[in-house]
Amino acid sequence: MSKQVPLTAEAIAELPHPDDGTIEIAPDLAYRRLAMVNVVFYGMPHCGDRNWVLIDTGVPGMTGRIISAAEERFGHGARPAAIILTHGHFDHLGCLEKLAEKWDAPVHAHPLETPYLNGRAAHPPPDPSVGGGLLPWLSPLFPTGHVNVADRLRLLPATGGVPGMPDWRWVHTPGHSPGHISLWREADATLIAGDAFITTNLESAFAVVAQAMEMHGPPQFLTLDWAAAGASVRTLAALGPRLVITGHGRAAQGPRMLAALRELGDRFEEIAIPAHGRYVDHPALAEDGTAYCENKPPPISTSVPLQGGSRIGNLGSDTTII
Repeated sequence: MSKQVPLTAEAIAELPHPDDGTIEIAPDLAYRRLAMVNVVFYGMPHCGDRNWVLIDTGVPGMTGRIISAAEERFGHGARPAAIILTHGHFDHLGCLEKLAEKWDAPVHAHPLETPYLNGRAAHPPPDPSVGGGLLPWLSPLFPTGHVNVADRLRLLPATGGVPGMPDWRWVHTPGHSPGHISLWREADATLIAGDAFITTNLESAFAVVAQAMEMHGPPQFLTLDWAAAGASVRTLAALGPRLVITGHGRAAQGPRMLAALRELGDRFEEIAIPAHGRYVDHPALAEDGTAYCENKPPPISTSVPLQGGSRIGNLGSDTTII
C-alpha cells in the first residue's frame, strides 16, 4: 500500500458542497458535479447565446442536467461558443455527441485525443489490477468504445489559446491520456486540471460519494503512462495555482492546496504510482504518436487482489473547499 502524507491546519472557511448544485468559484467560472465527475462552465452569468464555454461533458445520461444547469446560469436556450475537452475518457465525453448536436457547437481537443473523437480508435481498457477498491474492480465495465463528432471536431490552436476563453491557455498534460490538457489563466492563477491530478480518491467509492478532500494523482485504473503523468503534475505545480478545479473532487484554493500539489509532484513516484499494474510496467505508447491503440488489447485479468489506493492525505482545513 502506498504512503499517505497527512496535512492538517486550522479552518478558514465553510463553503458549499457540490451537491448544492452549480458552484460559482469566480465571477465567470462555475462547476457542477454530476455523478462522479465535474463539468465546468466558463462565462459570466446571463451572458446569453454563444458567449460561454463548456469544459467536459460528464458521464452518459446527464445531457438534460447539463442543459438545465447551463440555461439556469446563462439564459434560456443559450448555446456555448465551444465545448472544450480535457481528454476523451467516457466520464468526460459521455454527453458529447448529444450536446454538440443539440447546440451545433464546435468541439475542441488536443490532436492526440482526436482518434477517440472521430470514430477511429477506442481507448485501451481500464486496469483493475492496480487495486484500491470498488471502482477499479468495476472498471472493466466502463465503456471504451468509439465516439464520433468528426463533423464538429476542431484542433486546439497551436498558439496555446483557448477558443471562447480569452486570457486562458491550454497546457499539454499527458499521462492519464495522450492528449490530456489542462487550462490555465495566469491573471488570477486559476487552473482547470481535468484528471492530471484530482482532489478525491477515485479508487474509493466512499470517498467519491462523500467528496472526501485529498490531493491525489490521476485515477490509477485509467492512467496509461505514469512517467508522463508525473511530469504533468510537476508542470502544473510549477505554475503555482491559487485555485484549482479538477475532474473529480471539490474545487480548492489556498496555501495548503498548493503545498499538497507540490508535494504530490515531488514524491509522485512514491505516492501516486500503484505498486503494480499493466500500464505501470508497460505504458500504452503509440509508435506513430497518433493514438495509444487502434484496437482494444487483450482483456486484463481481474484476479489480482485489490490493494489500497495511493494519495496525499487530507488537504487540511486551511484549504478553502469550494
